[in-house]
Amino acid sequence: MSKETARHFNKGPRELVSGGEWLYGRNPVEEALAANRRQASEIILPSATPNEDEQIARIRDEARRRHLVIRTMERNQLDKLTRFGHHQGVALKVNGYPYVEFEDLIDEVRNDENALIIILDHLEDPQNVGSILRTACAAGATGVIIPEDRACGITPAAVRASAGGAEHLKVARVVNLVRAIESLRKEGLWMTGLDWGEDAKTYTDIDYSGKVALVIGAEGSGISRLVRENCDFIAQIPMPGGFESLNAGVAAAITIYEILRQRSAQ
Repeated sequence: MSKETARHFNKGPRELVSGGEWLYGRNPVEEALAANRRQASEIILPSATPNEDEQIARIRDEARRRHLVIRTMERNQLDKLTRFGHHQGVALKVNGYPYVEFEDLIDEVRNDENALIIILDHLEDPQNVGSILRTACAAGATGVIIPEDRACGITPAAVRASAGGAEHLKVARVVNLVRAIESLRKEGLWMTGLDWGEDAKTYTDIDYSGKVALVIGAEGSGISRLVRENCDFIAQIPMPGGFESLNAGVAAAITIYEILRQRSAQ
């Protein structure tokens, strides 16, 4: 046991998180600590040096302030611990992702005339999910909805891809997306599905004023039939270069910022 680890044990660290998961990467770990929505108990950091990187120093200072157990670990061990994720020598032991209740999002929508909800229709790639969460956080989205089954949850890989943005978002899991959409429509949200087809309009031709939900379909298959039928509009992004489709995260980012552009122009 290192002197630093022993010192933090002696200060009375929090009870170690039972089960839980390891977040990894400098930004995700720093954002998780800043959001302070999860219980954390221990952290893996590089050995302290006199000329330590500023971000690592900030993370170390926060870990000390919270009396977390601070450990060092050989790279090959940390690779295995993080399932060979891009950890940058940093990992944080936390409890599971703090999903919110769907009813909490309904309350948020009810009190916000410019609510923006992002709905992920059975996306399975954590990189896409994380990319969309990062954009949603940057854009100030009200919340995100994902289905409970056949979809990627907010895993450490998704948090890493979001650069930690997921830690600041309200994300709800629902059993039935169609029922969730029906509930949101009762609160005055207009549903726009990001897809293609004869009924689709160019994404810039849709009015995104007021309360809006943007539905993003699964990789390859797009939006499911029942969800699509409950959308008010279908938006598509022109591709004059002839390429078949865009990555879901890229397409979502383009459309989300069109929503913000229209709103800022009002």
